[in-house]
Amino acid sequence: MPDSTARARFLSLVETALRQGNLVKLTLGKPAPTASDPSLRNVFARPVVLREGPHLSFVWRHTARDLTRNHRPEAALDVIGALLGRDFLDAHLFTTTQTAQLELAPDGSGRLRVKAVSDSPLRAPTAHDRSKARLIPPDAPWLRELGVTRDDGRPREGMAPKLRQIERFAETLQHLLTEAGLIDGPGGPVPATPFHMVDMGCGKGYLTFAASTFLGDRAIVTGVEARPDLAANATELAGRSGLTTLRFVAGQITDAPLDPKPAVLIALHACNTATDDALARGIAAEARLIIVSPCCHRELRPQLVPPAVLAPALAHGIFREREAEFVTDALRALMLEWAGYRTKVFEFVSTEHTPKNVMIAAVRAHPAGEPHRLSAVRELAAFYGIREQALARHLGISLTPPSPS
Repeated sequence: MPDSTARARFLSLVETALRQGNLVKLTLGKPAPTASDPSLRNVFARPVVLREGPHLSFVWRHTARDLTRNHRPEAALDVIGALLGRDFLDAHLFTTTQTAQLELAPDGSGRLRVKAVSDSPLRAPTAHDRSKARLIPPDAPWLRELGVTRDDGRPREGMAPKLRQIERFAETLQHLLTEAGLIDGPGGPVPATPFHMVDMGCGKGYLTFAASTFLGDRAIVTGVEARPDLAANATELAGRSGLTTLRFVAGQITDAPLDPKPAVLIALHACNTATDDALARGIAAEARLIIVSPCCHRELRPQLVPPAVLAPALAHGIFREREAEFVTDALRALMLEWAGYRTKVFEFVSTEHTPKNVMIAAVRAHPAGEPHRLSAVRELAAFYGIREQALARHLGISLTPPSPS
């Protein structure tokens, strides 16, 4: 790969920023003709302080999914160097003292522009001030009362993964709401009329509280929980925490009143076909954004008839379980596309924090019922011998095509 003077100077600036600790963020864009993955649109990187020390957190933004990976500074520089020129032709570096823009041509030649920003309010995050940039303040009263953090905002023993899951959910939700056109990003204006969000099967309400905390007056958030005692406790806690646009009601995912119709419906870790019940409610309400994080994929496992080439491998229980997860969520994503949504599936938090880390996000984007999307659903179902699935029943979709007359 050509190593132009401009490219080398840019990487030197990145290395200096990493060494001095004043890097704020880095963006890579304009995919190159030689890109190794045509679905990769952008890469964003920012410094974070993890338990193991300083890292650079990369978000790989693909056409239909986002992936997050953390790298130590020395490894991060190698990753950036490998991407520049091969996968991306543009790069922007932001530090506390300057910005730099690199523009490369496909032949490797390039131009570098550097601008001092000594009066910029940008600050590099540190272990001391990381909490100020968080969407969820670690000393929020509801975090303490739910047993996640101590009085000083530090996680209680064994609760660090839960706190990171809450923080990552808020970051992901912010991005998805912006993509759906419901908010204007961090600190955006309060709309004249708040939109409605409902969290189906919210449990104790960890993520419901998180959504209401960072959205404030921009949204009215409702948590729906089947256990009346949990709903009552969460309602009291919302009042004590001063969250006036947050409420909780007792009800089932299948029949809880959705009045007014929500612009956003989420269901995180709803077990087995409860995820399908939530998806069906969101589609019926014509929600602009639907977000689910499925778990307990039991429905399809008995139905799986593996193709001959996969039969020996799927004789192993663990492979059969994972294949059932894949087929279930792939069918859900395809049916959301059929119902008029632009859908992406991604890991919203690292597996080191929770094994339940797959998220399906769907933004209403195109006409429903397009025949080629129904064909894709049926072809995948046929490949694995699937004849029945809960979301398909909700939507009135027959997974087997009608017999020719």
